[in-house]
Amino acid sequence: MTGSDPAAPLPETAAHGHDPAELCPEGAQLYGRALREGRVTREAAARVPCLAEARLLAADPEDPGALRPTPPAVALPRLLLDVSYGIADRRGQAERLAAEFAPLMALGSKGHRPGSAGAAGTGGETAPGGDTATAGHAAPAPALTVHEGFERINAAIEEAVGEARTELLSIQPGGTRAPATLAQALARDRELLARGARMRTLYQHTARHDPSVHDYYALLEGDAEVRTLDEVTERLVMFDRRVAFIPASKDRTVALEVRHRTLLDYFVMTFERLWRLATPMYPASESVPSADGITARQRAIAALLVEGETDDRIAERLGLNVRTCRAHIARLAAVLGSRSRAQLGYLIDRSGILDQRP
Repeated sequence: MTGSDPAAPLPETAAHGHDPAELCPEGAQLYGRALREGRVTREAAARVPCLAEARLLAADPEDPGALRPTPPAVALPRLLLDVSYGIADRRGQAERLAAEFAPLMALGSKGHRPGSAGAAGTGGETAPGGDTATAGHAAPAPALTVHEGFERINAAIEEAVGEARTELLSIQPGGTRAPATLAQALARDRELLARGARMRTLYQHTARHDPSVHDYYALLEGDAEVRTLDEVTERLVMFDRRVAFIPASKDRTVALEVRHRTLLDYFVMTFERLWRLATPMYPASESVPSADGITARQRAIAALLVEGETDDRIAERLGLNVRTCRAHIARLAAVLGSRSRAQLGYLIDRSGILDQRP
C-alpha cells in the first residue's frame, strides 16, 4: 500500500447485490461515517463496494490507505444523471414498441374480431377517421417526447426554430466546435436573429481559442451573446422558454424534447445562474481571471484532482484534450512546488487556492 498512487482510480469491485445508483443501509452508514470523520480506511470501504461503484468515495491524497467522501452536492447530481440515462433508454424502448403496434392499432380500431365477420360497432364508436379522441380537436404536445437518431433530433429542432420568435438559450459543452456543425447551424441562427430573437450561448473556456467559433459569430447579425465557463452542464437548447432539447444517451443519439413547465423553469434558472458566473466572450470579450499565478482553468483542474478524478475524466469534463490537461497539471505542480501526484493533492488542499475567488 505504501507505493500506491492515492490519486489513482479505485479498482473495480465485485457486485454488491443491488443497483449502484441505490444506497444500501450498509453503504449509507459507512458514507455517513466518512462524512462525519472526513475519511475511512480502504479496508472498511472494501466491505461495502457499492460506495466505490457509485464514486461516493475517492482516494485520500494525504493517506494512501484511506478514502475521502465525495461531497453529497457533487455525488447526487452525478447519480441522478446516470438514472436519467436509464429512464431515457426505457422511454426509447417504449417508443419503439408503440411504433411497432401502430399498424396493429389501426386494424383493431376497425372493430375486427378473430373469427367474427362484421363485428364493427360491437365496441365503442370511433370518431371519423378512426380516431377515438374527440373529433376536430388536436391533442396537445406531450410534456416529454423521445427522439432517436440525429435525423429525427435535427428535424424536431428545426421545427422548434420555425416556431420560435423571442429567444434561444443554449449550453454547448466540449472543446472546439466542428466547422461542419457550425455551418449547419448558421442558416438556422441567422433566420432566428432576423426575426428579432435574442440568442445567448454558454461554451467552455476552450472555445475561446477556436477560430471556427469566432468566425461563426462574425457572420451573425443581431442580438447574439456568448459567455464561457471552465465547466458547464450537459447540452441544452431551449426556444422561447417553451420547448427544450436535452441529450438522453451518452452518445447523444437519443434526445428528449421537453415541454413540461416545471422542468423548463428549472432549465431557465440553471442557465441564468451559470450565465451570471460566466465570462463574456462575444460581442465584447473579457479575459478569464486569474490569481496568484494560477488561472481559473488550473483552479478547476485542482478541484477535480481533489475529487479523485483521473486525467482522462478531467479532460472530458473541462473540454480539453488529455495532453493539454496534463500540461496544466504540470504547471500547477510547478507553481505549488509539488514533486509527485500524491504531494500535489496535499499541496492543493494546504494552499487554499480552492477557497479563492479571482
